[in-house]
Amino acid sequence: MLNKKTVDDISVKGKRVLVRCDFNVPLKDGKITDENRLVAALPTINKLIQDGGKVILCSHLGKPKGEVKPELSLAPVAKRLSELLNKAVVFAADDNVVGENAKKAIEAMKEGDVVLLENTRFRVEETKNGEAFSKDLASLADVFVNDAFGTAHRAHCSNVGVTQYVEEAVVGYLMQKEIEFLGNAVNNPKRPFVAILGGAKVSDKINVINNLLEKVDTLIIGGGMAYTFLKAMGNEVGKSLLEADKLDYAKEMIQKAEDKGVRFLLPIDHVVAQEFKNDTPFKVVPRGGIEVDWEGLDIGPETRALYADALKDAKTVVWNGPMGVFEFENFAQGTIAVAEALANIEATTIIGGGDSAAAVNNLGFGDKMTHISTGGGASLEFLEGKELPGVAAANDK
Repeated sequence: MLNKKTVDDISVKGKRVLVRCDFNVPLKDGKITDENRLVAALPTINKLIQDGGKVILCSHLGKPKGEVKPELSLAPVAKRLSELLNKAVVFAADDNVVGENAKKAIEAMKEGDVVLLENTRFRVEETKNGEAFSKDLASLADVFVNDAFGTAHRAHCSNVGVTQYVEEAVVGYLMQKEIEFLGNAVNNPKRPFVAILGGAKVSDKINVINNLLEKVDTLIIGGGMAYTFLKAMGNEVGKSLLEADKLDYAKEMIQKAEDKGVRFLLPIDHVVAQEFKNDTPFKVVPRGGIEVDWEGLDIGPETRALYADALKDAKTVVWNGPMGVFEFENFAQGTIAVAEALANIEATTIIGGGDSAAAVNNLGFGDKMTHISTGGGASLEFLEGKELPGVAAANDK
């Protein structure tokens, strides 16, 4: 059980509070095209404003790799945050992140004021967790709050290094929620506990499968990775996605599920096509019935029914990865069916970031889920049972 100090455990009145947020938002022509991450950060920021903290925000954006790239500046974020918070957010436009503008702006702060620093990855040390930049960031603040779960699996200056040089390091509300749901649901779930794994590759989820087989009652597999398991069982998969070097591993996992008494579900029918595009003829074939020059692009109708049935009595469900080529409308039905099944059950439903989160939100089921993770890579590492550096660096209660 991870029990970290949060923003509710500290007094920030009159103090300078450095908050690491995840403002890594998609930009098009300098406009933010999806502001979910900004909205998700508001509860923590508002709490610190109300408590009279001097709130200094920082984040990375994109991968500038230590170079100053004007198109990856956080200036548009400052502008939009001012509107969302209904108060001025001063943007400290320093190419070196902690420079004259930042120091001047922070010097002038009153309780409840907000300053946003420039993209932390404009500094080459950021991703190497270099001491100089960690100290620079810490010099601006008394207290540190980490609310960026999306980067919690990386040890960088702005989420790990800085914690060594401040009075106190705690987590924000978003981070707290992620730890609570992802960390604790998996380690102490209400049963039956079902995990649904999809996406293209087995190799991306090797450790997740292995770890979850120790904990779940049922494991459901869909997406491209299913074909490696089906092939391992001797089924014909045509030209479907296949990781030949993972066949032995797949056999091992099927055996492990059997030994542990875990119900292990794989597709019993497939939607197949001859070309990898939306606009192509497709048909439904049973398991093992994929012809040589056809490939599976989604789970079939019988599999959708089977998976929905396996979910109906679940009390905890974790879902990571789509069931088919979700970006093609004709091959999104499996993913939609799983989202619908989850929207209709009485259970703690946790969506592990990335494509599954996008699917659930695009389909309008977001508000029906207990928790949608904000970090794809970080949520996977949590499900693997790994300790995340960004979480470990915060003070324990």
